[in-house]
Amino acid sequence: MPDTLTILRPDDMHAHFREEAVLRAVLPFTANVFGRAVAMPNLRSPVTTAARAKAYRDDILSALPEGADFMPLMTLYLTDATDADDLDRAFGEKIVAAAKLYPMGATTNSESGVFDIKRIHAVLERMQKIGMPLLIHGEVTDPDVDIFDREAVFIDRALIPLRRDFPELKIVLEHITTLDAAFYVADEGKKGKLAATITAHHLHINRNALFAGGLRPHYFCLPVAKREKHRQALVKAATGGGKMFFLGTDSAPHPDTAKECACGCAGIFTAPHALALYAQIFDEANCLEKLEAFASLNGPAFYGLPAHTAKITLKKGASVEIKPILTEEGQKITPFAPLSPVLWRAAKEDR
Repeated sequence: MPDTLTILRPDDMHAHFREEAVLRAVLPFTANVFGRAVAMPNLRSPVTTAARAKAYRDDILSALPEGADFMPLMTLYLTDATDADDLDRAFGEKIVAAAKLYPMGATTNSESGVFDIKRIHAVLERMQKIGMPLLIHGEVTDPDVDIFDREAVFIDRALIPLRRDFPELKIVLEHITTLDAAFYVADEGKKGKLAATITAHHLHINRNALFAGGLRPHYFCLPVAKREKHRQALVKAATGGGKMFFLGTDSAPHPDTAKECACGCAGIFTAPHALALYAQIFDEANCLEKLEAFASLNGPAFYGLPAHTAKITLKKGASVEIKPILTEEGQKITPFAPLSPVLWRAAKEDR
């Protein structure tokens, strides 16, 4: 396999930038490599209105490194009280690119999420009418459902009925983790209305990695990593050439003090070496020639966006050193480091 690969500039279709000092510390890692990124709205005060989305976009743009050529794609956080007219206006004026459905209590800052999808049917009807994508954190939150089964159960209980009720609604099932999701999206995604993002960390680790040599808080995320058979299914989905799968890092930074504690936060920070992590997987699968479609073409096409014309080069060499970053306030944030060495790097990745 080659040790150099040039692809069209990629987009990250699922990223968390947080706010204030953390935003300023982590944003450059994404902006230096990706041309666009879908910015998640689950801030401490969620991005629930067009005005809030516009203000958050301004915050992101003001935090960009000088000369950066990068555009955040904003999202609205759906609640039981979402105003369909405000959402319609935000999408029509290109303030936001999509809306995000968090089942209440499913992950970080999801306490304001949707309790029952039926309560937002009017909003979903409007989204279907105007062609606005719905992004879904696909897990049930029923305490009687085992945490490792929550994605598969969500597909049966919520996603299949949702797609039956809204057959023309464009849906992205975010950060899939199971063979159930991979098979379902591969089949149903052929119709052009369903797609899925796949993270770098779910391609690298299975649930055993959480306990490799001890408890590893920086491998804890939601949805949690699953069995090896599920990881292998994700690798096949990502590298298989299907247009319904595309890159979405779900890079989710938390200060180490919030990760390495008695009740640590869910989230894995992959932004500093995200593209290299994907290249490593595609290289190991002997599918480097398919990375460009997964990283640079499929996501924009699903969102109705043009691909970039600029290119980025990845090179394979010595193992990449993965080390913590510091915010301007002195908070340490540890990036994801897989159990095996990362041998690829992107030209703009190391600032």
